[in-house]
Amino acid sequence: MTSTTAVAARRRTTPSLGGSMAYLLLNFPLGVMSFVFIVALTSAGLGTAIVWIGLPILALMVLTIRGWGRAERARIYAMLDVAIPMPYRPLPPDTQRGRWKTRLSDVTTWRDLAYFFLLFPLGIFEFVLVVTFWATSLGLIALPIYFRYLPDGAYFFPAYNVRWFTVDSTLSALPWAALGVLCAALSIALTKGLAGMHVRFAKSLLGPTVTE
Repeated sequence: MTSTTAVAARRRTTPSLGGSMAYLLLNFPLGVMSFVFIVALTSAGLGTAIVWIGLPILALMVLTIRGWGRAERARIYAMLDVAIPMPYRPLPPDTQRGRWKTRLSDVTTWRDLAYFFLLFPLGIFEFVLVVTFWATSLGLIALPIYFRYLPDGAYFFPAYNVRWFTVDSTLSALPWAALGVLCAALSIALTKGLAGMHVRFAKSLLGPTVTE
């Protein structure tokens, strides 16, 4: 029993490469969508709250954010194999007023909101790093194949008009391909490391507090 628990714990601290990459790449579009949604509905809701129209808008935002929080915990579990408990306070089975009072006084609601607001800058950072490292790695690894199809049939580093190094044969491309393999190893470590850091960030906002 103890060994099984230990294996499960190790799996949860080392997410798979494919799951990590898919998760990190999806954070960018989801971060943009959630940021636009939060800013738009908050502005519209607060701006029209004086005439009561804004209250249903803000209520819609609260319900949506709580639903997204549940979906995000499920996405983290599906892609990264990390289970984050849902620390929402149970809603009272009486009036809508009591249920809304519970939702608005529940700190988890506002932590969900903070998570999706911060997902935008964090998603950009993760997306740029992952794409840059993997594009560089794969480009170098495949250089012995495609260099002959470039202008003048050669690859010039760092640029076409600044030719510090020239790759115009398969032999001269092999050291660059070896460098690409090294970069790929770094990209794997970076991808899994970023996913692990994001899991810790998600746990800090989406998971229960020490008190809970």
